[in-house]
Amino acid sequence: MAKITRKPAPRKAAVPKKKAKAATATPKSAKKSAPAKKALKATKPWTPAEVREVFSRFQQANPEPRGELEHVNPFTLLVAVVLSAQATDAGVNKATRALFEIADTPQKMLDLGEERLRDYIKTIGLYRTKARNVIALSAKLLSEFGGEVPRTRAEIESLPGAGRKTANVVLNMAFGEHTMAVDTHVFRVGNRTGLAPGKTPLEVELGLEKVIPAEFMLHAHHWLILHGRYTCLARKPRCEVCLINDLCRWPEKTV
Repeated sequence: MAKITRKPAPRKAAVPKKKAKAATATPKSAKKSAPAKKALKATKPWTPAEVREVFSRFQQANPEPRGELEHVNPFTLLVAVVLSAQATDAGVNKATRALFEIADTPQKMLDLGEERLRDYIKTIGLYRTKARNVIALSAKLLSEFGGEVPRTRAEIESLPGAGRKTANVVLNMAFGEHTMAVDTHVFRVGNRTGLAPGKTPLEVELGLEKVIPAEFMLHAHHWLILHGRYTCLARKPRCEVCLINDLCRWPEKTV
């Protein structure tokens, strides 16, 4: 009887080393975020003494900073802040000077009506949506809050067109609360200087509230807004006139 010989089973091809590495490589998204994380870790945290020095300088240079939105009472402040979303304070002021002369209460705003309100604010971006929100918030103030601007963040945020930043501005400017309103300027300054790095406005807000001494909190957000608006500019920071240049952690600062 003839002897049957079996052919050995073919071996699996070895995975080339390059391919094996590729299979376990770090995703592209993670690679992109790595430098940012490394830079964040490399930033030396501010000491309490340095933070106090920064705000002491701001206070000395401008003891009583004021918000630039024009208003005559808490209601007109609320309306001005709602209108200021994606618009400049100067543009809002130009539109509201005449408006607030005839509609400085929720009832007067309702009497004015949405169509006529649009005529006053049509130079402001998203004016149709904003007019609708202002009329709706005026109605809600009358029906639920006795025509008065409420004094809690949650209640203000419940109003049409009002978010956390709006609530913080109103609570601070109208009622003297120690809140931190984070707009694009404060967000930039908090991150660029390393004072309160954060990926979201809320992270920056909470970070600033954690490090800023209580004695400076009433005016802190105004100082930071003004610093971002006139000195720590988005495209070309004016480091040569910056009050806190020597303390700033930004690696690209000049002077």
